[in-house]
Amino acid sequence: MTTSNTGNGDVDPAVREELARLRDSIDNIDAAVVHMLAERFKATQQVGHLKARHQLPPADPARESRQIERLRTLAENAKLDPAFAEKFLNFIIAEVIRHHERIAEDTVNGSTTTAD
Repeated sequence: MTTSNTGNGDVDPAVREELARLRDSIDNIDAAVVHMLAERFKATQQVGHLKARHQLPPADPARESRQIERLRTLAENAKLDPAFAEKFLNFIIAEVIRHHERIAEDTVNGSTTTAD
């Protein structure tokens, strides 16, 4: 008879230790991803201000397409589902475009607010 093990009380201590080790690693990776995204958005904010000053459009569909293809290739090489990588990048691109639109609007209106 197989029993479900929903609590940690009767789990082998070695299993708990391995689970904790893996979760610590996941937590470290999550922290690194957040910090990398923060750096990426700092750079894209600068791009948005540059585009706004020079009246360039917030979106660049040709670059976005190249970036998606590049990321899909990177994902394949890393054994990550390219469709997932594309969805992830599309989410980021949409947020960047939203920021660029806000920066452009603020520039036109003479506002100096910084986008998030």
